[in-house]
Amino acid sequence: MYALEMNSITKEFPGVKALNKVSFNVRQGEIHALCGENGAGKSTLMKVLSGLYPAGTYEGEIRVFGETKEFQQIKDAEDAGIVIIHQELALVKELTVSENMFLGVEPGKYGIVDWNEMYLQTKKWLERVGLDASPDTKVGRLGIGQQQLIEIAKALAKNAKILILDEPTAALTETEVETLVDILDQLRKSGVACIYISHKLNEVFRLADTITVLRDGQSVASLPTSELDENRVIALMVGRELTERYPCVERKTGAVVLEVDGYNVYDEQFPERKMIENISFQLRQGEILGIAGLMGAGRTELAMSLFGAYGGQADGTVKIEGKPLRIRSVSDAIKSGLAYVSEDRKRFGLVLEMDVKTNISLPNIGRISRASVINQNEEIKFADSYRREMRIKAATLETAVGSLSGGNQQKVVLSKWLMANPKILILDEPTRGIDVGAKYEIYNLMNQLAEQGVAIIMISSELPEILGMSDRILVMHEGTIAAEFSRREATQESIMVAATGGK
Repeated sequence: MYALEMNSITKEFPGVKALNKVSFNVRQGEIHALCGENGAGKSTLMKVLSGLYPAGTYEGEIRVFGETKEFQQIKDAEDAGIVIIHQELALVKELTVSENMFLGVEPGKYGIVDWNEMYLQTKKWLERVGLDASPDTKVGRLGIGQQQLIEIAKALAKNAKILILDEPTAALTETEVETLVDILDQLRKSGVACIYISHKLNEVFRLADTITVLRDGQSVASLPTSELDENRVIALMVGRELTERYPCVERKTGAVVLEVDGYNVYDEQFPERKMIENISFQLRQGEILGIAGLMGAGRTELAMSLFGAYGGQADGTVKIEGKPLRIRSVSDAIKSGLAYVSEDRKRFGLVLEMDVKTNISLPNIGRISRASVINQNEEIKFADSYRREMRIKAATLETAVGSLSGGNQQKVVLSKWLMANPKILILDEPTRGIDVGAKYEIYNLMNQLAEQGVAIIMISSELPEILGMSDRILVMHEGTIAAEFSRREATQESIMVAATGGK
């Protein structure tokens, strides 16, 4: 029996047909993967299903367990047993885990919240997803991976019959991924239908019973997983064979451009606690230095501190081209030739309400203005050149960045820093939530920048990416550098041993 039938769904935005007669069916007790490049229509289809785009704003029919549904809001979909966990988390950072779990549906009587019951229920669901956190902890103090698990626990607490997971493992550690796999297996056995959206094809093939591929807003295939392989899915996604995942380039590196010696970073909330301890390394012109490690190892804290964006204090020596440097702010870092692409693009990389043009030009106002007056023609010229070069899919330069797909948002972030002509580019999870075709474009761009002499630090949780793109690899464990490997020495096994504290 089909738990869900979506028939001939068409959805248009100004200047763009996001979905064109897409049909998509999911059986009860099935994990159904939805694959496609960014901009293919996956998230739009799920927003239609979850009531974010109400009935009347699209054409087509939705049937849930055989009954036609017309959702006017998210609550209507949830009442029908459809729960979505978005790629971009929807938690209130200032509230506790318990308050987020039961926001709007707090247990109690006569308008009085039963705080004890809420605490106990939260604890039960946190244990279910394997998260060791107090229900009284403010969500803003937890890492992205922990917040993702809270979203999953929140969805399970709503007794979902159809559960939509949009890039659920993008910020999870290997251990947390295993927990999620176990949870999804249990849900499948209990008859819950799961829609699984992911660019990690190894996970798709591990979990999914059926795979549907969207391309350019149309459904191009829906087949049992047993009849497909990764190369076939990629070909369906991008409309062509993709022979190499990582463009192979032999690079020649130049002089040392960045030296970090005896570097310590202290926790913003607890100044006596070291997040980074006694780290030393060098980075050369034209080199891609990969930094691997598990979540919580301190990789992002290191990057943000070097860029002047971390609240905690730091000490030690940092030199750029042999000159000692003290970066007190992001402005200092930019002036010194540093650029940083954050792992959390929506929170730290973009101003979602502003358009593509403004987001690209923001860090580069000095290049396009004179006497504090912005030359709008220059701004348009620069922004349009990067839009074309990066192949950003947007109707116009005035399109709000918040309306773009995740991959196109990431291209806007990269564009604004490329316009700044950095000497050192720090990329923190540069391809998180990005499809295979767009990843390849970004890898090519990284190689081009390295050939031009830009020194690149790439932080990534995807070991194939680290191995495929890095000239040299540092592995972090509990705030220290646990190991260093050349490209030829490194293996997935040796990196994981170092990342977990082994010898």
